[in-house]
Amino acid sequence: MIATESVPFTTLFDGVLASINNVVPLPYVSQDPRLHEDQLKLQFGVLIGFTGGLKGKILFKADKDVFSRLGEAMFGMPLEGDMLVSFAGELGNMIAGGLCTNVFGQGLTIDITSPTIMEGESKISGFKKAMELSVTFQEKGDLFMYFLLD
Repeated sequence: MIATESVPFTTLFDGVLASINNVVPLPYVSQDPRLHEDQLKLQFGVLIGFTGGLKGKILFKADKDVFSRLGEAMFGMPLEGDMLVSFAGELGNMIAGGLCTNVFGQGLTIDITSPTIMEGESKISGFKKAMELSVTFQEKGDLFMYFLLD
């Protein structure tokens, strides 16, 4: 099992999947986690920092269409433009906030920073470890989550 100094990644994965269950009213299938050692490339995503008992970031990456379809499933209308960008940030915020609550029961106290929206050809590097966890929402698409640990 790959672990941070004192937090197993399984604690983070279980916490984020439980958060998705509470936030997104859609069934999904999660894939096995993968280790990333290179830089990450993306076109659209939400980056949220962790402070407290865990230092690092979580990146939510998906096509804009996936975020739009998730927004439509949650709010009953397709999202685009500024509404889509705002929703993507808030979705990341809700999932990451739920993760904080879920891992608190495991003895880990973390806080999150405000979401940063990333659009266009972007690269992220400079992290010590990155673990990818992806979920596929039926008929909506894939959401990739990367735990970037400092």
